Amino acid sequence: MDFFSTTKTLGILGGGQLGKMLLYTTQKWDVKTKVLDPSENAPAQLACDEFVVGDLTDFQAVYDFGKGVDILTIEIEKVNVEALEQLEKEGVKVYPQPHVLKTIQNKCSQKQFYKKHHIPTASFEEYETLDQVKDAVIKGVLSFPFVWKSAEMGYDGYGVAIIHSNKDIEQLNPGPCLIEELVPFEKELSIIVCRRPQGETTHYPVVESEFHPTANQVEYVLCPARISDQAAEKAIAVAQQTAAAYGHIGLLAVELFLTHEGEVLVNEVAPRPHNSGHFSIEASYTCQFEQHVRAVLDLPLGKTESKVTAVMVNLVGKEGYSGPVVYKNIDQILAIEGVIPHIYGKKETRPFRKMGHVTIIHPKIDTARKMAQQVKETLSVITK
Repeated sequence: MDFFSTTKTLGILGGGQLGKMLLYTTQKWDVKTKVLDPSENAPAQLACDEFVVGDLTDFQAVYDFGKGVDILTIEIEKVNVEALEQLEKEGVKVYPQPHVLKTIQNKCSQKQFYKKHHIPTASFEEYETLDQVKDAVIKGVLSFPFVWKSAEMGYDGYGVAIIHSNKDIEQLNPGPCLIEELVPFEKELSIIVCRRPQGETTHYPVVESEFHPTANQVEYVLCPARISDQAAEKAIAVAQQTAAAYGHIGLLAVELFLTHEGEVLVNEVAPRPHNSGHFSIEASYTCQFEQHVRAVLDLPLGKTESKVTAVMVNLVGKEGYSGPVVYKNIDQILAIEGVIPHIYGKKETRPFRKMGHVTIIHPKIDTARKMAQQVKETLSVITK
């Protein structure tokens, strides 16, 4: 299907920063796009051919939107899957496929999927209510510490908590949840795997993620990961096994734990462009956003090797600030060679809201990491 300079339309559910960055490629290639997002000020609304305001979780809104496109993809998992299933039945190409998305949306079904397909992951139990969790603690079935995950609606660090005491349990949402073993790990890794409908598959290098100590958000992503070749090969094998089991179309970001014993465990996955792949815009021959567009349009996949080492640092709203955004000292980081900021276009900041990212490219990964720390300490996302 020819999408170049034609009236054929690629639909995107979600118009946040990931949707905006997908549009870098569609604009470059003159691919017509249509975006659905609940916010009229969504970052992607300035760069698409047609923008529709609507609820991504509403069946009718998603269905009506999907009837007006030729291929439909996502930039966020929180969408109405029933509408996607109906659209797929009626001939609309939906990538990732609705059945893949349905499994991934629920943390419990995602973990059961790994168990069924013999994919290594941390041990877990499912609970319907928070009272059941409390009862399991009283009976000694559960012991602190452990990881709690909301079965649904968790995203970008929300809906996940490490539980150390009964007091921590009282702060949790009461609905269905997943309780996981707290795995002592050496590093958190991520690998993005890409697949097109014809079956061609490729993957990006293994990256290393460093998390904020309290916000449960990624602060830094380092490419390549500072691990042994043996550990990298094992991580790639597990990521490929996971991707093959899902049989997804498009990108699949596979988040992993590398244990002190050298085991690799799947934490969870995201079937879309991912924060851990932002480095690829500057550092890779083919960035993750172009690769996703290639995949869903069933075009040959691009080269995923890196041209240079890179570190990505997330720009998030500073604690204590909510309102119209100001990027304090951005001029200072622009004076540093190899520092490339990306501002997402969100007009309002709040604590820990992702407002942008900065990529640092340098021949030496440790030097790039030090530069990233300098950027983090210099640039503040505050209010007027």
